[in-house]
Amino acid sequence: MLIKNMNKTISAFYTKTKLYLYNLNYMPRLIILFIDVFLAIFASILCFSFLRSLRVTFYTTLDIPTRYSIIIFVNFIFFLVFKTYSGILRLSTFIDALKLFYATACSCFVLIVINYSTYFAIGKKIYLLPSLLINFIFTFLFLFLFRILIKFIFDNLSSVVKKNDLLKAVVFGTDANAISVVTALQSEKNKRFQIVGFIDKKNIDASKRILDIPILNSKKRVSVVLRSLNAQVLILSDNSLSNPEKFNIVEDCLDFNIKVYNSSTISDWENPEAISKKVIEFKIEDLLNRNVISLDQEPISNQILNKTVLITGAAGSIGSELALQIIGFNPNTIIILDQAETPLHLLRAELEKLISDTKITTIISDIRNKKMLKEVFINYKPEVVYHAAAYKHVPMMEENPAQAIFANVKGTMNVADLSVEFGVKNFVFISTDKAVNPSNVMGASKRIAEIYIQGLSFKAKNNNSAIKFIITRFGNVLGSNGSVVPLFKQQIQNGGPITITHPDIIRYFMTIPEACQLVLEAGAMGNGGEIFIFDMGEPVKIIDLARKMIRLAGLMPERDIEIQTVGLRPGEKLYEELLNDNSKTVPTHNNKIMIVKDSYSDYGEFFTQIEELIAIANNNSKIELVLKMKELVPEFVSMNSQFEQLDN
Repeated sequence: MLIKNMNKTISAFYTKTKLYLYNLNYMPRLIILFIDVFLAIFASILCFSFLRSLRVTFYTTLDIPTRYSIIIFVNFIFFLVFKTYSGILRLSTFIDALKLFYATACSCFVLIVINYSTYFAIGKKIYLLPSLLINFIFTFLFLFLFRILIKFIFDNLSSVVKKNDLLKAVVFGTDANAISVVTALQSEKNKRFQIVGFIDKKNIDASKRILDIPILNSKKRVSVVLRSLNAQVLILSDNSLSNPEKFNIVEDCLDFNIKVYNSSTISDWENPEAISKKVIEFKIEDLLNRNVISLDQEPISNQILNKTVLITGAAGSIGSELALQIIGFNPNTIIILDQAETPLHLLRAELEKLISDTKITTIISDIRNKKMLKEVFINYKPEVVYHAAAYKHVPMMEENPAQAIFANVKGTMNVADLSVEFGVKNFVFISTDKAVNPSNVMGASKRIAEIYIQGLSFKAKNNNSAIKFIITRFGNVLGSNGSVVPLFKQQIQNGGPITITHPDIIRYFMTIPEACQLVLEAGAMGNGGEIFIFDMGEPVKIIDLARKMIRLAGLMPERDIEIQTVGLRPGEKLYEELLNDNSKTVPTHNNKIMIVKDSYSDYGEFFTQIEELIAIANNNSKIELVLKMKELVPEFVSMNSQFEQLDN
């Protein structure tokens, strides 16, 4: 009984000790340096004892303590130079081994130089050359083996985490990038994966192994290989994969409920923790199968460099991304303006983290208040304006058409008129595909704003004004505030159901950074008065998007997460357009940007009627207001809306 209790006590102590050691983040650098110096001393003692046992005759130029103190001191200096103590021992890599080699090799070289310098100076050497070489070998081996031992101990301690709790994963790729990813994942403190194999698209001999992990037969489909191993995760880490290849692999895996993770290209090879953090779940944006945009940097830089840039609606998803991209072109001042206090504060904090000499000015203001807005132009004199402020939620604007007019029409007029008055050089207006053949109040309000901007551009050219008015028009942006992607993510996290408005509804999508890149280039290439539309890629069925997001979360549509159809919302149509029936496009040097040939016949009459529109909005008569909007935009035909009766 006593022996049994002692065994339990020892076992509990051992387990607690393992857990304590495993939970240590890292050993202090000073202690590592002290251990390295101690090992160097031990190597010197061993070297001296070894040579003495061979009855070698040593030089007597200096006494033994002094001779070996010089060796230790030189090693100590190069430990500091190469920072051999700075790495985390349990995460030691080939880079750390190289540092040790460089430090001990440089120490040996310097000692040889000292040795022969003494010989040329006084005719006597301090050290035997073989003793210095043996000392170098012993020192390097002890330092290297010490790190191997620590790494082995911690790898053994990691068995505290049961393998059954880890996700079995296969890594696609066998290059240096993939190997570094696997090394980092195996060194994670809180392990996520048990790596069971590599896949190489070049069909390397399957009998070979990397990091003692097998290379699997890549002639079969990826999903087949993973299912044969009962693996639940695929980690994509092959930089040579094209977008279509990656897309096909992901689609194949999602069909069998295999989770896919992506790892970006590694830049900091010495930081395993940073590498493992780059292994993240595949995002829906990655399934757009869109190629990387190549920007013409020079015209954008010419437009923005050392200028004062104003961004309205800067706290929104498009406005904030514009600010982050524009600051990279080194404007003198960037003015971020919005009425949303907290998001604007967060954007400023994010911009201030960037290394830039650009002055950041934050203004809480409302574009509907022309008097307040005028103070901004008086005080800061912006040279370039990106107008992204708008109300954009279709159902809400159907219920509040007057607010759509105040923000999207009157607000745009305020910003544009002040831009003319204060000599702005470039004005870029962010519009929407919903302005084309609008079926809702929001889209119609943006179309009215487009026409107003085109009218101002026409007047500016007649008056020989230098201002250039540019309109950019694009579709849905993945991840933007109010878009379906954040909504679907939230619904999946809540266990469903995912709600879609119609099974046949389709939309064009692009990412926020992509949209803003195209806005910047279109703004730089425009001559004034053009409407630029962007290549939105292939349209996506919303129900397919929902199914892919469910599968990306490792769940099955309809089984784990239900998809419910709730009916089209007010003002919503099944598909969006980038051109109306009478418009034509002209290509530009960027194949992702086209110019719309779409003009208005009588701007003078339009300017008169727009004032009437705003007067009606002030009276808040919905029916009269929407009737006037339909008069201004004849192609405005309401769908699924209370205003459909007005079209009859």
